[in-house]
Amino acid sequence: MGTFLVNIIGCFIIGLFFGLLEKAHVMTPGENVLLITGFCGGFTTFSSFADDMWVLGSKGDWGTFVIYLALSVVLGVLLVWGGRALIR
Repeated sequence: MGTFLVNIIGCFIIGLFFGLLEKAHVMTPGENVLLITGFCGGFTTFSSFADDMWVLGSKGDWGTFVIYLALSVVLGVLLVWGGRALIR
């Protein structure tokens, strides 16, 4: 239920920001990236990840917890590095 609520609230906030951008042009492209992609994307995605981690920990599934955490962080950073390196 928690992940669901965060995701629908995030969708609503994204709708508000896009509406402001389209109707009133009150946001610059940089603010658009910061608020829509950065804030809303991080808000919904990270909270879902954190909830997954909590559920695994509360079940005592420490092996999966550690693997999921390590792979998410390490692979995520490596893929960012790889993508940036590819563009150079």
